Amino acid sequence: MHCTDPSLYEYDQALSSAEAPLFLIWYSSLMTTPNISLSTLRVACSNCNLRELCLPLRLSLKEIERIEDMVTTRKRIKRGEALYRAADHFDCLYAIRLGFLKSTVMSSDGREQVIAFHMAGEMIGLDGIASDVHSCDVIALEDTEVCVLPYDRVLDVTTSLRSMGAHFHKILSREIVRQHGIMLLLGSMHAEERLAAFLLNLSQRFDARGYSRSEFVLRMTRAEIGSYLGLKLETVSRVLSRFSHDGLIQVNQKHVQILNASGLRAIVSGQPAAADAGNYDDDISLEP
Repeated sequence: MHCTDPSLYEYDQALSSAEAPLFLIWYSSLMTTPNISLSTLRVACSNCNLRELCLPLRLSLKEIERIEDMVTTRKRIKRGEALYRAADHFDCLYAIRLGFLKSTVMSSDGREQVIAFHMAGEMIGLDGIASDVHSCDVIALEDTEVCVLPYDRVLDVTTSLRSMGAHFHKILSREIVRQHGIMLLLGSMHAEERLAAFLLNLSQRFDARGYSRSEFVLRMTRAEIGSYLGLKLETVSRVLSRFSHDGLIQVNQKHVQILNASGLRAIVSGQPAAADAGNYDDDISLEP
């Protein structure tokens, strides 16, 4: 028996047979309960198929139990709903269990600007640490579920568990690296370079979660991609069509297949597209 919701199907496929029964109990409860208390339903960190992305490796069972205690609830956000809004009070971090979200801010002329895309295994809410209020809106691009981590509990655990403290600092560091990557992307790259870097980065992030790095579904619209990359919708569509014509990718609506990763990487480097396909060396650090 498998999950029939298209937005969650890939995650169901990634679960091992031992995890499947627990997942089905969890999924059926999600359909009727937007906020799930761990006292009623608990998919523990130790059994989560994304734990190696969220947690530092080589933790003992006792240490994992300490981390599990940070999670007070699991929350479901439907597509189009906000996890939080700019100016909301900050008191929690969120580890994405399932789904895809975007972070947005409002420009001075009232336009929405996408500043990040987030997927399962990533932590969000870090924008509120500095001033105790969130600085952006975080919106679900598909039905999403997050683990809610009260920040005071996070501080307690990261202080007492050295490995978790080091991991938390790495998460903060990755956010800085991501911002540097965006500045480089918007400041010095042409449209083709920006979109090639974006596709390669998505490919690497899907691969880190055990999914195909050469074939995936875009959860965001082309307009949202354009907002993130600083490109017009027409430019995004034109460049994708050019990549398809040149044999770099194959596009069917939101379904993307990377046919020539080396060619995309050559474009990012400002060189002619390479003829050979399938070389995925080196990371493109636009997102964690």
